Amino acid sequence: MVKHQPLQVYEKQVFVSFVTGIYGCRWKRYQRSQDDSSRWECAWFIILCTSFLLLLFWAYFWLVAQNDFNEFNWSVYNRSGEWRDETIPILASTTVGFSYVTFLMILALFHISLGQQLNLYWVHKIGVLATLITTISGVISVDDIWADEWDILLVSLQSTAPFLHIGALATVTAISWLVAGYVVRRERSNFQVMMLLIYIVILLALYLAPLTFSCPCIMDRHSLKPRPDIVGRRGAPMLAPENTMVSFNRALQQGASSLEADVAISVDGVPFLMRDHTLRRTTDVRKVFPARQFEDASFFNWTEIRSLNAGQWFLESDPYWTVESLTARDKGRIGNQTVASLLEMLRLASRANSSALLNIRRPPPEHPRYRNWFMDTLWAVQKAGIPQKRVTWTPDTDRGRVRGLQQAAHDKLSVEEMRQRGITSLVLHYSKASYRDIQEYLANNVSVTVYPVNDPWLYSILWCSGVPSVSSDAPQVLRKVPYPIWLMSRSAYNFIWMASDLLSLLIVIGIFCFQNYHVIRWRMSGMQNYNPEQIMLSAVTRQTNRDVNIMKEKLIFSEVNNGIGSTEELSLFPENGHARYSLR
Repeated sequence: MVKHQPLQVYEKQVFVSFVTGIYGCRWKRYQRSQDDSSRWECAWFIILCTSFLLLLFWAYFWLVAQNDFNEFNWSVYNRSGEWRDETIPILASTTVGFSYVTFLMILALFHISLGQQLNLYWVHKIGVLATLITTISGVISVDDIWADEWDILLVSLQSTAPFLHIGALATVTAISWLVAGYVVRRERSNFQVMMLLIYIVILLALYLAPLTFSCPCIMDRHSLKPRPDIVGRRGAPMLAPENTMVSFNRALQQGASSLEADVAISVDGVPFLMRDHTLRRTTDVRKVFPARQFEDASFFNWTEIRSLNAGQWFLESDPYWTVESLTARDKGRIGNQTVASLLEMLRLASRANSSALLNIRRPPPEHPRYRNWFMDTLWAVQKAGIPQKRVTWTPDTDRGRVRGLQQAAHDKLSVEEMRQRGITSLVLHYSKASYRDIQEYLANNVSVTVYPVNDPWLYSILWCSGVPSVSSDAPQVLRKVPYPIWLMSRSAYNFIWMASDLLSLLIVIGIFCFQNYHVIRWRMSGMQNYNPEQIMLSAVTRQTNRDVNIMKEKLIFSEVNNGIGSTEELSLFPENGHARYSLR
């Protein structure tokens, strides 16, 4: 009896070699396999997917958190005592890690679609695990240092949710090809049924997700309220050192209608502008008064404060990466800046016919002016000659002593409580200013100023929400936003939403039907018992030698009945484009 081993014809599969080579370091054909992946490799694929999703979340967080980069660096400074731009290494590592994991994820999906066995190379396993651990550590660190910033994710969805929905819908629809191939081409099992049900649930959840969206910019175009006024928060700190006169001048030049400043009281009763409790970050106090560099700024007298340079730090640290854009004249002017007094800033606001928002830091109890800080501030307002109705300050204390001045609250209060306390103005962080709250405040004639607003997408959301004014570190950026980034009517969005869902559903149904038809036809052809890598020579006899490498195989002759075997070699002679066998 003669036992024949079929001749094998191997095509050059450059793409498959590239995919399996980079993903699993399996460059040669005999190293690849179309068997099912082991549970260990499936576990690594789950780890890879987890890393990808976590990095996707992490990258999105830092993308929208650009609005508050300076706030993050300031939080780190308050902990470490040293000013460093910590966002640069974070952004660099996030970009590299996300690119690396995304590339491996694409290769893994190609493996699945091509029917190749998953076998992640050990170097990639170390890389994926290191990336995952690093990302988790970053999330924990941000939660510890900057926990309040997580709120920006929910705020950003008011702008990005419709577009993220379309992207997620397209991705899940494309994955249906892999799901259909996995479910249809194999024998039914409980795990396959579970995978199919999970996919259907995810798909239905995406179809109905827009019902939960709350996007202020989905509105009638005619209902859009006037453009919010821009308050220069500490002037224009991206273009000049914060709380300096050149910074406030820049803010007015960039279209700011009001100026916001942080006010402290010196030991001799002079209100001056300083955000930090110490002078270390924004002055050269380390050189001038090295023994007092950690001392509270309010315990310096005005003569000592005025002797400090308040601009050189900006040129050296470049907190907003904008120094290179400055001219030599601007740099020279900035380098000679001193700490500004409240009186100077209010006089500038008076000349420009703008208003002022003051964040006053009360001196500590042991301060000589602890009981007189209010009168010191009021004296500066009166001496500046600015109308008191154009000056608003926080905190909301000593209301009985305030006559003619506007006081604002930083806390989110109910309308009833505001009426009882006589408050008509609020200064709120953007995470606390929800759309419904803003509408309620405006309906009750309460002025709302939202801070910090530095990115156009956040400015657009607040514009659509009807906010009358925003406080910004970047008035030069917001002035270039003449209209919300996007604005869409409810009917137009409903049409896009339903059309996208319907198109996705039709594509998914079509893919599952195609996969079923393809498999049924394949099985009816009687080819299901053959190894996909073993193709009979008769099926490729017309292939050219350039595309097909024909391997000689041996036929093993064995006599089963008497146990005697012999071996002869089969030679292949191409003749007129066809194959002819010859025994020797």
